[in-house]
Amino acid sequence: MNRPLVITEDRDLLDDLVRIAAAAGAQLDVAHAPAHARPFWGPAPLVVVGADLADAVAACAPPARDRVFLVTRTPDDPDTWRRCVGVGAQTVVPLPDDERRLVEELADAMEPHPRSGVILCVIGGRGGAGASVLSACLALRASHDRLRTLLVDADPLGGGLDALLGREESEGARWADLVARQGRISASALQGALPCFGDLSVLSFHRGEIRPIPREAMRSVLEAGRRGFDLVVVDLPRHLDTAAAEALGRAATTLLVATADVRGVLSAAQVLRRAAEHTSDIRAVIRPGVLDPDTAAASLAIPAAARLPDHPRLTATLNRGELPRLGPRTALGALCATLLRDILPA
Repeated sequence: MNRPLVITEDRDLLDDLVRIAAAAGAQLDVAHAPAHARPFWGPAPLVVVGADLADAVAACAPPARDRVFLVTRTPDDPDTWRRCVGVGAQTVVPLPDDERRLVEELADAMEPHPRSGVILCVIGGRGGAGASVLSACLALRASHDRLRTLLVDADPLGGGLDALLGREESEGARWADLVARQGRISASALQGALPCFGDLSVLSFHRGEIRPIPREAMRSVLEAGRRGFDLVVVDLPRHLDTAAAEALGRAATTLLVATADVRGVLSAAQVLRRAAEHTSDIRAVIRPGVLDPDTAAASLAIPAAARLPDHPRLTATLNRGELPRLGPRTALGALCATLLRDILPA
């Protein structure tokens, strides 16, 4: 695999760039003169030009390409942007102020086949509405359709999505392992660390002491999930913490599962009010109850995505450690297929 290219004679700058690259999990090819950079200019996934050699690089008239960055410690120098244009860079990266930007660009460049996954959040209008079951079923249905899918358990008090799927003994990382890490997570590292069942990867909690997920950890996981998966399904707690708010802010769509009865609608309305502070596309999934489903959905004043059918044997199936049947001829399978078709890009 080709490595990012750095063109500089500035030893102190090079030391900083090597450190930044290490934080991104990348190794560098280094050229101390523009002539030495020619063989690497095209194949490199990313090029970093030091301000010290920018004029010399521009004089060589290198072929135009994307992902070229000019790095400098003197962004106020009036010649900086002239040099940026001269080398064909897309932007100037001032150091040390914008180190994080460069870490992220380097890490993105090292992803072998970056994807552009859709983030879908699911939240219950009240306890027991079935949001976790719907989250798991949507993820399973997507993985059965050969979509690379990440199921994220964002509810520390939910009992664990791995247990819901009958996979609590599976080896692999849980939230506590990822929270202990600092900074960015690569998509390939995340996929390799998590319990995986075919095209489905699951991030859940350890048993025992539960600690809240830091907002930064949720952000890193979702960024890696978006790059490495086709679909990321996040099962949210009803009482929104900072991590849940982060997920909502990144979601393409959020499904609110509400039961069609008076308390269910009132409770869902309260959850909706909080969720709407962080995201705009919220759709209702209505569980059967004493109220007409259309009346329940209209009371929430958000689009109705689907009606979630009762599945009397589902709880018993899950408690036996078995996965529900989600074929297109089953009511639950057809519902999940319809929701995914509406949410995912064609």
